[in-house]
Amino acid sequence: MSTTVITNTTTTTENPVFGHSSFDEHEQVVFCQDKDTGLKAIIGVHNTVLGPALGGTRMYAYQNESQALNDVLRLSRGMTYKAAITNLNLGGGKAVIIGNPKQLKTPDLMRRFGRFVHSLSGTYYTAEDVGMETEDMDTIREVTPFVTGISKNRGGAGNPSPVTAYGVYMGMKAAAKYTYGSDRLTGKKILVEGVGHVGEELVRLLSEEDANVYISDINTDKLLEVQEKYQAIIVDNTQIYMQDMDIYAPCALGATLNDQSIPQLKASIVAGAANNQLADENLHGKMLQQRGIVYAPDFLINAGGIINVNAEIAGYGEEEITQRTENIYHTTLDILQKAASDRTTTLTAAMAIAKERIIRRKMMN
Repeated sequence: MSTTVITNTTTTTENPVFGHSSFDEHEQVVFCQDKDTGLKAIIGVHNTVLGPALGGTRMYAYQNESQALNDVLRLSRGMTYKAAITNLNLGGGKAVIIGNPKQLKTPDLMRRFGRFVHSLSGTYYTAEDVGMETEDMDTIREVTPFVTGISKNRGGAGNPSPVTAYGVYMGMKAAAKYTYGSDRLTGKKILVEGVGHVGEELVRLLSEEDANVYISDINTDKLLEVQEKYQAIIVDNTQIYMQDMDIYAPCALGATLNDQSIPQLKASIVAGAANNQLADENLHGKMLQQRGIVYAPDFLINAGGIINVNAEIAGYGEEEITQRTENIYHTTLDILQKAASDRTTTLTAAMAIAKERIIRRKMMN
């Protein structure tokens, strides 16, 4: 087992890490490799001003190491602002494991990864993300206490996906209130792209409110299962942005809002669970604004998951988890109104609030 730790000192455009477009003053980037288990992982610690970095581990068959590095840098940065805007005393971090979880994941690999997390001595807490399950967090817990989202029968907060979906639902209702004057989603045409753990739970919540739910996913079996369970309407992946809808909810991987998709998008609101939905934050945030499409910032409305797993660190229970998650509604509404007042994008307005909290804490230290 070997570890390389890169600490933030100097940035040059020639350096593939410090000069990376998504580096953004990361405090640490940790490269982890273990020959016996086949583990290749990267841990990004973006900022710990507000507290220890917390962020899930994503296991995915990246096309190359550069793609994996870009993902972990963007995701860990997003976690910093997610924690800040939801008033959690946490910093931002994230980890990625390179490989297909269905082929490479084993308990030994999880324990090896857990030892790397442990070597950071509490600077970074890991949790569940794409390609991971609650039982994987239980396995990691065997070798380190710096993991959250473990099973409830082991004293943890459990799977964060339902709480993540509930937060997205709250943010979506706030965006509807701002756009339509009512937060009722009954009869609204809502397209959920990606029906994994979070996406399916969001479909359930929307179906219970009698919304007209459309779904899309690359996993045909899962798509058919969700269709049958909730009577949702399947949309072909190639037709997503041409579909007539009120709300577009991206709940798979990021960067679906880009130069190609935004001009085609037929929606009044974008509110989904995926991280980093804007391929280019500034450019595509402005493109949505210019088209009159209300964008509920992803790092705000998908914060239910971090609220849930933080309960294990901060020591609060299910009632407070629910209250904090429901507050996403009010924060979203405030940000949408602030953006309109300041004549800026909703992402810019949200980032300004998050950064202000970090700056205030830094000045106090």
